[in-house]
Amino acid sequence: MDDFDDDSQDRPLLAGDLDIDTDAGFGGKHGRQQIESRLLTKLDTRMSILVLIYILNYIDRNNASAARLHGFERDLGLTGTQFASILSVLYVGYIMMQIPSNMFLNYIGRPSLYLPICMMAWGLISISTGCFIGAMYTRFFIGKLRLTLFSLKFLISKWYTRRELSQRTALLSCGSLISNAFGSLIASGILDMMDDKWGYAAWRWLFFIEGGITVVVAFAAIFILPDFPETKASWLTPAEQVLAQRRMVEDAGVDEDLDPKQGSISGLFMAATDPKIWWLALTLTSIVLSLSFNAYFPTLAETMGYNKTLTLLLFLSAPPWFFATFYAFANSRHSDQTGERFWHIVTPLLVGILGFLLAMSTMNTVARYISLFMMACSYAGFITYLSWASGSIRPSHKRAVGLAGINMVSSFGNIAGSYIWPSAWGPDYRASYSICIFASTLGILLSFMFRQHLAFLNAQAEKREIEMDEPKGYRYLL
Repeated sequence: MDDFDDDSQDRPLLAGDLDIDTDAGFGGKHGRQQIESRLLTKLDTRMSILVLIYILNYIDRNNASAARLHGFERDLGLTGTQFASILSVLYVGYIMMQIPSNMFLNYIGRPSLYLPICMMAWGLISISTGCFIGAMYTRFFIGKLRLTLFSLKFLISKWYTRRELSQRTALLSCGSLISNAFGSLIASGILDMMDDKWGYAAWRWLFFIEGGITVVVAFAAIFILPDFPETKASWLTPAEQVLAQRRMVEDAGVDEDLDPKQGSISGLFMAATDPKIWWLALTLTSIVLSLSFNAYFPTLAETMGYNKTLTLLLFLSAPPWFFATFYAFANSRHSDQTGERFWHIVTPLLVGILGFLLAMSTMNTVARYISLFMMACSYAGFITYLSWASGSIRPSHKRAVGLAGINMVSSFGNIAGSYIWPSAWGPDYRASYSICIFASTLGILLSFMFRQHLAFLNAQAEKREIEMDEPKGYRYLL
């Protein structure tokens, strides 16, 4: 391995340090496979903390829904649509900062510092929500700091190839599903045990404790999270670091940038002028709107007539999300194995539509509980869609802005979704479910049209390669 022994310890290693067309520098094909296996093991181990970050992110986002069942609205004097406004204002702050955040992250190349610092800040502000500080203001600033959520997806897209991405995105995004299960369990314990402790209502303790856990995990993440492949990493051997960069160049093609400090402004221009990104954003907005039931899940479970504690406990809110987690992971894994995206998005959304139809057609307790499982499964399509979007945008400086833009636009789906579940529409929520069905159907239609467009681009590329006698290049996954 003499290729890595000179000055490589004193500077960032680039994929160009070795001939991109040969594995000789890695000891041949077998040697490369061994190095790649060690690289992925190390990377997966460090990236695993992202699942915990994702869980805490969603717990902090959804704790207001659990608090709603224990006096949150009453103590704050909320009336009309004020609770919905508290939910939606989080996304206003989120929208404002997403693109600048990803551009800045791509430029500095230090997610191991940037992401945990933002996470600690939102944890501290979440704690302050439990104090006598305006919930509207704290939720707004939490939203501005939750910009790191989509930055996590950008981080993994910098390390994993397209055929590895869906499964890793699933593991990451499954944190949001698990958070709905564990969040309910944690919330039920806090709300039952901490009421009036030291003079604070139980729902305030919910913000104190969950925000405190977030701060602790964020501090640990500073020492665990990886930076980008181009940044010298002490936990990688020189060969592993070079291979980490080469894999991404091979996967994305010759137009993939190697220097993360270059191209932020050009990436913004490229993303803003690419119709694919706007189409992806519109589609994700529809899908996100169809998933708006998530923020009101405890309320929907409560419509089955059980007491508030049992509503949040294992027997109601948690099992649908545990089931959805396993389904989402299996769906994403199969999507990676087959290299197919569209049907792995559409099938879960169709299952969700059936769940909406079942919930709005009957007040039978068993049927409505089954419908919760089916609705939760639609998240599997959302997770695979994120991988599809990430793999359809290149090079990486364009992807940094493009993913942020897609997430920014789709946040309008969260804002709108906060207002389509008013108490006046309960307990059957037929109008709410109808809106979700429409949004899911629109998402499926837009996904189909996007698939046809990518198939056309692939055909054009193949035709050009045949006419120009060029080697096979980049192909979009369908």
